[in-house]
Amino acid sequence: MLLLALSALVGGLVLLYTAYLAISVLKYPRGTGRAVEIHEFIKEGAGAYLRRQYSVIFIIVAVLTVVILVANLIAGRSTPWRSPLMFIVGAISSMIAGYFGMYVATNANVRTLNAAATRGLREAFAVAFRGGLVMGLTVAGLGTFAIASLSLIFGPSEEVVRDLIYYAFGASAVALFARVGGGIYTKAADIGADLVGKVEVGIPEDDPRNPGVIADNVGDNVGDVAGMGADLFESYVEAIISVMVIALALGASQLQNLLVLPVLVSAAGLIASAASVGIALLGKVRDPAQTLTLSSTASAVIVAVISYFISTSLLGQQIGLRVWAVVVIGLTAGIVVGFTSDYFTRKGLPPTKKVAEMSQMGPALTILSGMSYGFLSVAIPAVGIAIAALISYYLMADVGGFWYGIYGVSLAAVGMLSLTGFVVGADAYGPITDNAAGLAEQAGYGEDVRAVADSLDSAGNTMKSISKGYAIGSAALTALALLAAYVSALPKVDMAQLSLLNPYVIAGMFIGMAVPPLFTSIVIRAVSDASFELIAEIRRQFKERPGILEFKERPDYGRAVDVVTKYAIKRLVTPGIVAIAVPIIVGVALGPYALAGTLAGAIVSGLLLGLFQGNVGNTWDNAKKFIEEGHFGGKGSEAHKAAVIGDTVGDPLKDAAGPSLNILIKLMSVVALALASAFAAI
Repeated sequence: MLLLALSALVGGLVLLYTAYLAISVLKYPRGTGRAVEIHEFIKEGAGAYLRRQYSVIFIIVAVLTVVILVANLIAGRSTPWRSPLMFIVGAISSMIAGYFGMYVATNANVRTLNAAATRGLREAFAVAFRGGLVMGLTVAGLGTFAIASLSLIFGPSEEVVRDLIYYAFGASAVALFARVGGGIYTKAADIGADLVGKVEVGIPEDDPRNPGVIADNVGDNVGDVAGMGADLFESYVEAIISVMVIALALGASQLQNLLVLPVLVSAAGLIASAASVGIALLGKVRDPAQTLTLSSTASAVIVAVISYFISTSLLGQQIGLRVWAVVVIGLTAGIVVGFTSDYFTRKGLPPTKKVAEMSQMGPALTILSGMSYGFLSVAIPAVGIAIAALISYYLMADVGGFWYGIYGVSLAAVGMLSLTGFVVGADAYGPITDNAAGLAEQAGYGEDVRAVADSLDSAGNTMKSISKGYAIGSAALTALALLAAYVSALPKVDMAQLSLLNPYVIAGMFIGMAVPPLFTSIVIRAVSDASFELIAEIRRQFKERPGILEFKERPDYGRAVDVVTKYAIKRLVTPGIVAIAVPIIVGVALGPYALAGTLAGAIVSGLLLGLFQGNVGNTWDNAKKFIEEGHFGGKGSEAHKAAVIGDTVGDPLKDAAGPSLNILIKLMSVVALALASAFAAI
């Protein structure tokens, strides 16, 4: 109880520190003129979209809460109210984290630009990084604080730990709808604005004459800030809770210590992430990307050092060293996955240069070369995760057998996610600087200010690539942990029935493998349909109001924002229904062992598809940016036109379907875990 109280205290203090960071960002002067006016459009559009999205999600959460309560009453549980309460708290936590983080991010973009214009690179970097870290620390701080506090309030008993699964269920349900809705919005806006503005009309990106440009800027915030935050929030809490559930299966003398260990490791990550502000701003900022990389490395070292003392103090040298090694393996796996994504997607490195070169011969070779690198980029992370899982298993299996080994694999996921605060912060930094660079273009700032904004934005693109790889890699390990927790939660489980020779398990695997492609199809079709509507709207405005292109008339930005918002909200429900319905249908129709196969198939298929889509989309994007710097003919050349098409194809993959697969495989696993006893009874 004392250790849980300490973890809750760390979470609470980090949340207070986050509030301080938010106030420091909001107090920074916005500047004056056109940039502030455009910023107000962006802030208003992002807030309006998120309120409409959450109003739909709230209805879904209310329905699921009633279903959970009725199921508990039918089952005759002694505390039927606790799991629906946990579900509501998890859903509300995710909403709060997303809304607060996005609110600060949308207010940070214009302040970053003003800092770039008046104070230079270091000050602008400080504003953007603090603004992004508010999102990251809110996610990690709230997750640690909530899990520790709920365990303290109700007591860390077996029944309470199993009820915590519903906290993860609530967070996961909100995350999927937020990620899908935000992804549909941001990519429909991006595609619509690019295809008409850059390809058809020939005006620059972020040109204020484009009616879709504000919708595009809004999308950066609702998709890449609120959506990404909700994504890693549910990964974070699910990793912690799955380890706690598996600890119940150990029956060990040190059960209580093993139960609280993942919460303590997460608290160590919170401390490291909070310290990253000071680390990042210690010296003179010359290259923002290098500064962020050094800061992330230092944060990982801090987690490793604190985790060593936690593990050895709690469990003794013999077991503690093994536990510490597992945490470090998880950290290392996260770094490998993230930097592999960085290599295949960073502007100027061999893969993006090759795709840019191939674009000289038309869009077909842009697509083919990008796809080849996208498929290649999957190999190293998949092997890295496999090695991390194996080593983690055997390190702990030597201590006490099979379930200790599974505990080790699950704890590696917690180690990987311990830096969630920093990773989400660095990812949210990207949309802030992207918006700042766009504001500089739209408000007509000089080349010197644009150069600073572009330097910040370039680092943001790098961190977004790393973060996406990190997100899907952590999702795979977390989903494995949830699968193990599901098996451990089955009463009187017969491990022989989980054999690949069991036809039910094989059938379940094929069903699971098919779900991520089905889900991807639904999301991409939604983006395409929304893009179609926005393109029609932008063309209409250019046709009916020709003065727009001559700067004589102002575009109707609000109408474009409303068109995309309406379609994104309309299409966000179906993918969520698929994620929740499939495990229920399989569990009832084919049984709990077939469902285990379904989860395994979905994890493998989802990991590969998610990594591929995230990486290939960023490769096409940065190949386009490389050409825009003047290579292979520069802007307006045939290579550039081909690269824009490649980037457009990649947009829904990297920012809508791909990232949503992270949540899909975890939500399916959480639903299965929550209903494991019911499936076994049926």
